Amino acid sequence: MIPLVRLTAFLAAVAVASPTVGGAANAVIPAQWKNCTQVNKKYPHGLGKVGARDKTSGVPVTTFKRSTRLYGIAMSYNRGLDRDKDAIACEKL
Repeated sequence: MIPLVRLTAFLAAVAVASPTVGGAANAVIPAQWKNCTQVNKKYPHGLGKVGARDKTSGVPVTTFKRSTRLYGIAMSYNRGLDRDKDAIACEKL
């Protein structure tokens, strides 16, 4: 049987190491995915899924980096990067 003091210390350590309720909102976002300024440093025209089309009333961006894998990683950290939900994050001409 585990002594109560050791059990309490273990549970306290787990609570500190575990994400809080709403974990994604409180998780640390890597600098690369923090905002569109950061994304556009590496991908000047944005980053999108293969086959994605820019949703715009003007000239659509077609020169964005196409990578479904990288787009998925970016969205896992910061869904706000693709505000118009067209599968292209941080697109610009």
